[in-house]
Amino acid sequence: MMGKTAVITGSGQGIGRGIALRLAGDGFNIVISDIDESRAEDVVQEIKNAGGQAVSIKANVTSKSDIHHLVQQSVHEFGSVDVFVNNAGIDQVAPLLNATEEDINTIFNVNVNGTIYGIQEAAEQMKKQGGGKIINACSIAGHKGFALLGVYSATKFAVRGLTQAAAQELAPEKITVNAYCPGVVGTSMWERIDARLVVEMGLASSGDAFKKFTEGIALGRAQTPEDVANFVSYLASSDSDYMTGQCVLIDGGILYN
Repeated sequence: MMGKTAVITGSGQGIGRGIALRLAGDGFNIVISDIDESRAEDVVQEIKNAGGQAVSIKANVTSKSDIHHLVQQSVHEFGSVDVFVNNAGIDQVAPLLNATEEDINTIFNVNVNGTIYGIQEAAEQMKKQGGGKIINACSIAGHKGFALLGVYSATKFAVRGLTQAAAQELAPEKITVNAYCPGVVGTSMWERIDARLVVEMGLASSGDAFKKFTEGIALGRAQTPEDVANFVSYLASSDSDYMTGQCVLIDGGILYN
């Protein structure tokens, strides 16, 4: 199969799905990877219905062997891995003092270890090809620690550090490493965050936390997966060839740095 290939973890829904659809529209062969095979297949079908090329490969990002298999199978299907998006991630809303050992290990395994494994396995393949682009999911919580999102924020600060370090180490191999940092995105993840914040903050009803967080956005609305995907499209394109080690806020105007 000719053409460039993009692999997106956690792409059965939400931001990952949005990225997959956009990159398919850009002409990439797409590998949808998710722990939910049914949702992954739905996205594959969406892409195929629009005339694109896509397959789904199940992988759990907390398993290095799963990610190794994901990369190898992607090469088997399409011949290369030109873009690897470490999109998979989970949230956690709780006071820092209430975070259990299990809570901490679970979110670090997905958000941090999963990103490391993705960088490692994608880079090994890209070195053989003479280059590529690794794109990580960070967050506004990787630029500012948020109350009730302390452990989650810690994982996203870690992603920033990994992005900067990997960019320096992999630059000689012509591999760039960058990250996107969304704000308040209208996805199922934020529905879960809202439900927990409503309880923790003592708000009146469902949706109040989401409303509270979106009221302060300069552009006056919540973010969509397409907003994020548009920026990832740039990171995946040759237009970003001279950019590496950056974790860019794309939040509609919440944080400024």
